[in-house]
Amino acid sequence: MERKSKGLSVWQLAMLALGTVVGGSFFLGSSVAIRAAGPSVLIAYVIGGFLVYFILTALSEMTVANPASGSFRTYTEQAFGRGAGFTVGWVYWTGLVLAMSSEATAASILIRGWYPRLSLPLLGIAIIVLVTLLNLLGAERLGKLESGLAAIKLSAIAAFVVLAVWLVARMWTGGLPAAGGQGAGAAAGYGALRGEPWMPGGIGGIAGSMLMVMFTYAGFEVLGLAASETRNPAVTIPKAIRLTMVLLIGLYLAAITALFLLIPRSLVSEEISPFVSALTLHGLGWTGTVMNIVLVTAILSTMLASVFGLGRMLRSLAEEGHTPAWMKDRTDIPYRGILVSGGAMLAALGLGLLLPQGVYLFLVSSGGFSLLFVYVVIMASHYRLRKRHGGPFGQGRGMRGFPYTSWLSIGGLIAIIVSMPLIPGQGGGLVAGLMFLLVFAALYAVGRIRRTSPVQSRKPTRQLSPVRPISPGFANAELSEELTEQKTKK
Repeated sequence: MERKSKGLSVWQLAMLALGTVVGGSFFLGSSVAIRAAGPSVLIAYVIGGFLVYFILTALSEMTVANPASGSFRTYTEQAFGRGAGFTVGWVYWTGLVLAMSSEATAASILIRGWYPRLSLPLLGIAIIVLVTLLNLLGAERLGKLESGLAAIKLSAIAAFVVLAVWLVARMWTGGLPAAGGQGAGAAAGYGALRGEPWMPGGIGGIAGSMLMVMFTYAGFEVLGLAASETRNPAVTIPKAIRLTMVLLIGLYLAAITALFLLIPRSLVSEEISPFVSALTLHGLGWTGTVMNIVLVTAILSTMLASVFGLGRMLRSLAEEGHTPAWMKDRTDIPYRGILVSGGAMLAALGLGLLLPQGVYLFLVSSGGFSLLFVYVVIMASHYRLRKRHGGPFGQGRGMRGFPYTSWLSIGGLIAIIVSMPLIPGQGGGLVAGLMFLLVFAALYAVGRIRRTSPVQSRKPTRQLSPVRPISPGFANAELSEELTEQKTKK
């Protein structure tokens, strides 16, 4: 397939993962988690990091042993049967198509802030067409582009941390008036970690922040899904996982800590990026424009990686007979899967213009459910396949703490899914996600009945073929809902 003789290095894989993970949910959506948990949101980020590590380790263990085209969809099919593989693949594809169409709307709103005369629908169409065409260039070129976009986002976080340290140091030495002379509010911001309760919402606050924290980590699975692009997956993937986790958790914790050194929780607004609020409080209001540029970059990066995964998911579904035969791609790049996914995103964008706003956001929010649902499926599939295998899939010892870490991860993810209705705007995501789950399960059941009827000739079940894994992106539906609602208010 698209496997290259040279392959991706550990650093390239880590940069690809960081580029896909660090998206709009962190730059804007983290304010929801901060409001819920206060400074103790740092604990939520650590817990989320452990969950990510175990999910990623489980996925990479399966991927190194069998670099299959459908990745988690294929492993689900191996563990639980064709019906489960069909349902998981289509729930993921549908949820992500809807979420990414909303991401296009979010980016359009940001761009139109600079160019008010541009048409919002035309901007959305142009963005979707652009990311679709770029995906047709192939994995190697797309990886280079993603690395460039990742550099912008990571540099923005690192610059914020350095700037925060500089501001705090200036205030300590008396060289800078607190928050540019804004008085008590600035002093509270400077002393936030000392002057505010560490856990203002208690354990419930930490639990309530976990949904948005997991959204900010979304996209990490690209590491486990890129095994066939590496020189030596058994060596490269584990090293890339360790490097990514150190950089990701380190940057996140440093950035959130810097936030609390500059601004109190009470001044964080869910409608404005907390990074913009913190710097504006200290007389750096011009950072709003810079942060909007970073937000657009983050959204485009998310969409590029997501379309990459959507195309390969369709190819995997087609290869297993779960789509019409004409969707099968026999080239290295899944052109048909990419084009069909791009077309579906355009159709979903049209739904946003035709349907009432509430109905559209109800459908779009299913992207968050599909993401968490996939993570549960990854852990459940790994658990069942490893039990069936009788031990680790490779020569190593596999995931640490098995099976206890599997049980804890699955339980934690289910608890986060159940908590979705407690977060404003996410209850609809749970309902919509469950709706799609039931619809696709029913479609498979109906199709199976038709295939096994006397009129139909039953086709032999295909063997799962070890071909190239996919790289699904990550749902940032919360960011899109925030920006879309702002557009509606205007």
